[in-house]
Amino acid sequence: MLSSFILLTKSVKRITRFTKVSMQLNKVVVQFQDGALMKGETSDFFPNKKSFHLQLLDGNMVDINVEKLKAVFFVKDFEGNKDYKKQYTDVIPGGGKKIKIQFTDGESLIGYTQGYTPNRPVFFVIPADKQSNNQRIFIISSAVKKIEFV
Repeated sequence: MLSSFILLTKSVKRITRFTKVSMQLNKVVVQFQDGALMKGETSDFFPNKKSFHLQLLDGNMVDINVEKLKAVFFVKDFEGNKDYKKQYTDVIPGGGKKIKIQFTDGESLIGYTQGYTPNRPVFFVIPADKQSNNQRIFIISSAVKKIEFV
């Protein structure tokens, strides 16, 4: 949300506009390579950083080390639907290449990526299922067993 105000400078007789940008809170589910899950919100996640802060649903703040993660799931809501059957058939215009990811824990998913190369330690995927609770997924390559272009 942007809020702006105008500061009148008497000595210069001009108008200067300042814009205050509030950080967007992202709803995320963080999954560690050991299987542990944490749910909360973050406002300081950046793909090139080695850590970020997660405000858990109980209000506590924790520091998350990206290297220990399997993935960061950017979600629509925290409840999700455990009975939902994923259907990776949607086309995402401008989404990049369609890939199938098999994680070291046996889970697999299909999505689109613009930033995957085998030597990169992390990359984003947009699920090929628009009805999924996941909006995008930040994947740590060390948690991936196999990737196929489909």
